[in-house]
Amino acid sequence: MTFETIISICLGIGLSASVGFRVFLPLFALSLASYFDVWQLNESWQWISNTTALITLGAATLVEIFAYFIPYIDNLLDGIAVPLAALAGTAIMLSTLADLSPVITWSLAIIAGGGTAAAVAGTSSATRLASTVSTGGIANPIVSTIETGTSIVMSIISIFIPALAIILVIILFFIIFKLYKKFKTSKT
Repeated sequence: MTFETIISICLGIGLSASVGFRVFLPLFALSLASYFDVWQLNESWQWISNTTALITLGAATLVEIFAYFIPYIDNLLDGIAVPLAALAGTAIMLSTLADLSPVITWSLAIIAGGGTAAAVAGTSSATRLASTVSTGGIANPIVSTIETGTSIVMSIISIFIPALAIILVIILFFIIFKLYKKFKTSKT
């Protein structure tokens, strides 16, 4: 495995974690990075760097961000966000990986990409639900701002410093694990 392949895996996992917060934002960031030749995607994903894809993903990103600022609509979006995030995380990993056998590529895409995105999206959804229940949705815009900001930062770091992105994903999973453990202990 080459250094370039390892970096592409780090990019894919970092962007997949970002997808867990906002589905379209990391895809838009990847489209921008490909459009401006910051990242070369594998051949079957070159379409994401064209102007039509850039505009479409940009518009979808804006709609998604603003929709999450509407209480109760945000909870409805969370209902579809987890499976959509898993698909988008898988797609992002597929787009960034090159020079690997199809078995390894698809395994990494489904497990690392889709799994990371789904885990983050599930935690994000649970956080919003807890916010809705405890504050009647009043704190949800704060949660949305934090999630959007995290998605932006993770996307930028993933594209420009992929090795740091993988470290941040590990820290994120550690925090998720600690929160889960705390929640599980408080329920018993």
